[in-house]
Amino acid sequence: MSVPVALPFPADTTAGGFLLVLAILVPIAGILLIWSLGSRQTERIALATLAVGAALAFAIGAELLGTARPVIYLVGGWKPPLGLALRADGLSVALIVLTAIIIAATGLFAKGQFGFDPAGPEKRGPMMFWTLLLGISAALNLIFLGDDLFNLFVAIELVTFTAVPLVCLDGRTETMRAALRYLLFALLGSVMYLLGTALIYSLYGTLDIVLLKQVVQPTPLLFIAVALMTVGLLAKTALFPLHIWLPAAHAGAPAAASAVLSALVVKGSFFIILRLWFDVLPDGVSQFGTQILGGLGALAILFGSVIALRQARLKLLIAYSTVAQIGYLFLVFPLATGTGASEPWASIAWTGGVLQLASHAFAKAAMFMAAGLVYDALGHDRISGLAGAARIIPLTFLAFGLGGMSLMGLPPSGGFSAKWLMLNSAVGEGQWWWALIILIGGLLAAGYVFRVLVPAAARPRIQIKAKGPVSRCRELVALTLAVIALAIGFIPLEPSAMLQIGRGVEAGVLAP
Repeated sequence: MSVPVALPFPADTTAGGFLLVLAILVPIAGILLIWSLGSRQTERIALATLAVGAALAFAIGAELLGTARPVIYLVGGWKPPLGLALRADGLSVALIVLTAIIIAATGLFAKGQFGFDPAGPEKRGPMMFWTLLLGISAALNLIFLGDDLFNLFVAIELVTFTAVPLVCLDGRTETMRAALRYLLFALLGSVMYLLGTALIYSLYGTLDIVLLKQVVQPTPLLFIAVALMTVGLLAKTALFPLHIWLPAAHAGAPAAASAVLSALVVKGSFFIILRLWFDVLPDGVSQFGTQILGGLGALAILFGSVIALRQARLKLLIAYSTVAQIGYLFLVFPLATGTGASEPWASIAWTGGVLQLASHAFAKAAMFMAAGLVYDALGHDRISGLAGAARIIPLTFLAFGLGGMSLMGLPPSGGFSAKWLMLNSAVGEGQWWWALIILIGGLLAAGYVFRVLVPAAARPRIQIKAKGPVSRCRELVALTLAVIALAIGFIPLEPSAMLQIGRGVEAGVLAP
């Protein structure tokens, strides 16, 4: 069998390409400084690093919008397939900015929880937390900027080995067990992804995504490779029925860690699945596979929502809600590539999926932070014991409620915009069954959100008192993220021009 020859990589390093390198190296430099200077300076270094990282993310976004072209950096000046390329298109930039905002907010939220106590002994816990947080930032940026399937494998492994320890920071038996289960699923997923990568390299002699798009052909070996990689990534994304590691891992971690795990970490592997199916596979050959992914997403919405309704603890309810909300992301596959997909419905579905990703990330980070504040105030997170709690920590429950609005899809939240666009796409393409799932999922989400809010806002029979102080600053951080989830709903309901940058002819990649 002859190996197709890829055309030369279609671009050189752009003027702002160095920003992509800095986005990866700055968090790593922060980690080196933390371990060089000791725990007394850990928090300051980490917060300063996160601030610089956020500035870099916005600078990359300004460069992309200013030139309306992807930002590219060729490592060592060598073009793929001999060299490696970092590449930021519209989708990459949206996720880099989202990640920078949420990780910076998480840093502010954790400031009081993982700070340095000058009166106490030196502790390794805070150093580990800040190190892992910066490690996740660097690894996620590498995923969003990577243009090579093996580089993406390295990046997703870095995410795994920084996320797993966050689950068991407190060292309790149940969190250790949850972390080990998470690690087992992640490693099995890694093996499958690596096998698929090896198959693709044996077929085409390159792993660069832009070059692969030029040469891939719909052969059985290609489909086997993509299937292996997809199943491996589904295990890391926790899509039903491979979700069983997620609830215990996300619910058992500290609130700041849960916020990052649920809002960002599961999105890293989902992003690679998007790259595989939209940027590597030939157009129009994967309708059957996209229907399967959409079906699994629909089952996740129904299963996750029903189980969330039955939870006794607030953090477990939010964790199962994550299982459900991840399902919406996978409705993008049949809607953007289905048999009836055509402009503008495919672009509408694509924009709706990205809005769902962003609004869920902000809403879920806010809700996990709110759950942590509830625990601080009451000493527990049992839903049956929340009666009247909103009267002593109103800002906390306001943040939880605004985040819940987005999950339900109530206007004018970001979740409403996302689900409305997907509904329009489903109806426009004649795939009405996805519209039905979206509507049922919204009703179920309303059920588990109001199950918390109604008793919390009610007047309790017995006056309850806070058992511990709640930081107003931490409440404001959670509320800010919830407001952002709401504000996304004011983005015009139309296909996003920014998300199409770099997905056109100049990249050798067709827009969905």
